[in-house]
Amino acid sequence: MIDIKLVVFDMAGTTVNENNLVYKTVQKVINQEGFSVSLDEVLLYGAGKEKHTAITDVLTACTTNVDIKTIADKAFSNFKVALETAYDEAQISTFSGMEAFFDSLRKHDIKIALNTGYDSKTANKLLEKLNWKVGNQIDALITSDDVVNGRPNPDMIQMAMAKFGITNPAQVLKAGDSEIDIMEGKNSGCAITVGVLSGAQNKEQLEIANPDYILNDVTELEGILFQ
Repeated sequence: MIDIKLVVFDMAGTTVNENNLVYKTVQKVINQEGFSVSLDEVLLYGAGKEKHTAITDVLTACTTNVDIKTIADKAFSNFKVALETAYDEAQISTFSGMEAFFDSLRKHDIKIALNTGYDSKTANKLLEKLNWKVGNQIDALITSDDVVNGRPNPDMIQMAMAKFGITNPAQVLKAGDSEIDIMEGKNSGCAITVGVLSGAQNKEQLEIANPDYILNDVTELEGILFQ
């Protein structure tokens, strides 16, 4: 068995099935400012990032001759309201077999941390909808509010390691549904980085970051970790 002590999983698209609702909301608030960006463009330039950064990067890549900062600030303000409404109304679920997979990890004394480009309010709303609690289904939640530098910087993974007294990143696995998740894991020195096809980006996009594995969904890791 691979000597992993901590797994750090992204939330939306990796452990939480919300059908790209967050990125559809990013697309909506940007286009409300008079643009016509596609969902594919939002996923390409914004997936996995803190959401103000995601909006800024999508605008930078897809528009010209505009005041990006002013538009991004307005769109992000609208985004927070729109996403809260969308999550209140949407059906949010886990992917099939996720909680059993979490149980298996914890039986092997592997800590489970969720990390996310969401702010704390949004991330905790998701946990409430799933009836997940820190100390029960998962061991830690790290959000963009908790660190100075978001993905692909290693801050969130380093914070998760510190919570459990883990000093060697060779005992950590990072998995997510975007290229920037994989970059975050590599920048943290994680032993294993994993891309999953259950969320934002496709195989070709994930391959750019050269993960150790690309899986259909994160529960497939059970066969790799415990073989």
